[in-house]
Amino acid sequence: MDAAQEVKSRINIEDVVSEYVQLKRAGRNYKGLSPFTSERTPSFVVSPDKQIWHDFSSGKGGDVISFIEQVEGLDFRGALQLLARKAGVDLSEFQGKSTGSSDQKERLFQAVDSAVSYYQVQLTKHEIPLRYLRENREYEKQTLIDFRFGYAPNGTDNLLKFLKSKNFTEDEMLKAGLCVKRDTRLIDMFRDRIMIPLSDAQGKPVGFTARQIKDDKNYPKYINTPATILYDKGRQLFGMSMAKEYIRKSGYVVVVEGNLDVVASHQAGVHQVVASAGTALTSYHLKTLQRFTGDVRLAFDDDRAGQDAAERTIPLAQELGIDLSLVTIPSGKDPDELIKKDVKLWQEVVDKPTYMVDWLIEKIETNTDLSSAQGKRQFTSKVMSIIKQLKDEVEQEHFLRILADKTNTSVESINKKFETKQNSNNVRLKKIKVEPQQPPKEVVEQRLREQHLLGIFSAVALLHPVLESLPKDIFSDDATEYVKSTNLLQQIPEDNEYGKMVLLLFEETYQHTDRNELLYQTRALLGRLIDFYVNTKNTQIITKLENATEEDEQSLLKQVTELQKLKNKAQKHFDIVIKQG
Repeated sequence: MDAAQEVKSRINIEDVVSEYVQLKRAGRNYKGLSPFTSERTPSFVVSPDKQIWHDFSSGKGGDVISFIEQVEGLDFRGALQLLARKAGVDLSEFQGKSTGSSDQKERLFQAVDSAVSYYQVQLTKHEIPLRYLRENREYEKQTLIDFRFGYAPNGTDNLLKFLKSKNFTEDEMLKAGLCVKRDTRLIDMFRDRIMIPLSDAQGKPVGFTARQIKDDKNYPKYINTPATILYDKGRQLFGMSMAKEYIRKSGYVVVVEGNLDVVASHQAGVHQVVASAGTALTSYHLKTLQRFTGDVRLAFDDDRAGQDAAERTIPLAQELGIDLSLVTIPSGKDPDELIKKDVKLWQEVVDKPTYMVDWLIEKIETNTDLSSAQGKRQFTSKVMSIIKQLKDEVEQEHFLRILADKTNTSVESINKKFETKQNSNNVRLKKIKVEPQQPPKEVVEQRLREQHLLGIFSAVALLHPVLESLPKDIFSDDATEYVKSTNLLQQIPEDNEYGKMVLLLFEETYQHTDRNELLYQTRALLGRLIDFYVNTKNTQIITKLENATEEDEQSLLKQVTELQKLKNKAQKHFDIVIKQG
């Protein structure tokens, strides 16, 4: 993975674009007014799935880097640096390593996996940590094997020596987060702790959570691998690789706070459970879960921190169209405690979650005096700040009526306060630094025609042969490169930015169009594309004829004759392709 890919993998294009364009959800995509034209009807589209944008009014489009180039007036390097700072990526790590970065990353994966195996063996050799896991935590042998539990022995260089014997360098150990520097020497990162491997969604170990065996208030109970090329706390979901198929089958996922809660739940037979890093669910976490389900159930602590975490998650879930609810655990226990007490009760509470907004309203009401004017003001303000994050107007009205009932206030007064609060919370967008120079209107229109045409051709394999009848220079440079690199659209790589852009255009414009209507529109687009091409070529030929020799004149006039036949020839070929298909 090169620097640009690493940066793009760590940020969501819709988050970046929404700093400059007011976006609204439109099915799977987002729409807004073009920042490049003066349109009144939104035609600027952002696709979270494809991680691309397309402006239907100007024909511009691309990935998040090209967007920043356009709105900030930067070159590729400048845009990459800006986004790298936002994503927390150190570009210096990629300098001079474009060909070896993937090899380096694979070496780090191997180092972490070797550490996992080493710690697993050490667990079998040390009675105290093994007894703690088997007797205190009540984990079965198979559970320890499934989650690859281990033990880091006391000492400063146990893992260091082992990894050196496996030919890993000190630099690799540092970059993998397995060792740290103390003064001038390298020592093991983890010592005298239970080791719980953290894996990516494919099950490859990327780091560790390390727990004390005996609680010592002088040291943290848990320590994690520091941020590395492999491990990013904001992207880590513990247990995801083991839970994803169960999530898909059950139709929901439970998100808990502690990694050991996940272990206990899996052992108890409730497998569709994962853990976030602490209580902070990120947009990346939710997008990962959304690939498998739109029903996310949080089992966070029933305290202020848990409530704050739940509130922070609502806008993220609303943007993605995820149903967010909360699993209430009796007597304030954590999942691990409840599972040990009664496995069936854990399954029951998981099966009966409370919708997040209802749960938050109840919590806020419990801590507010609704008999006083001050309490009603505080209560309505707090709840309205949650309601305004909801995207559905019917849902907003439902909760505003509940608010009126709970405060014994008229619906009219509640609505009036809500509208005032909405208006005072308008998001201030960043200004576009450079107004991009627009090419002539006719050039923009031709660019849009070719994008529409190539979007249809890319999506409808039947039409691929039509390209054979067209001149090689009929398309713009970007479109020509796309057609050439994909072997006349026969092989379109998933990561081809131009291909993703024109396919997005097809989905937005033609996906539900009747076949006959689609073919009619395609034939008309083809005709208009050729008309513009022919007129442009004829203008160029007329200029050349002014100073042409007799021999050149004959050649140029022959070109004019061929151009006159082009449209009829191409459309006839189009009709033959359709008839044969």
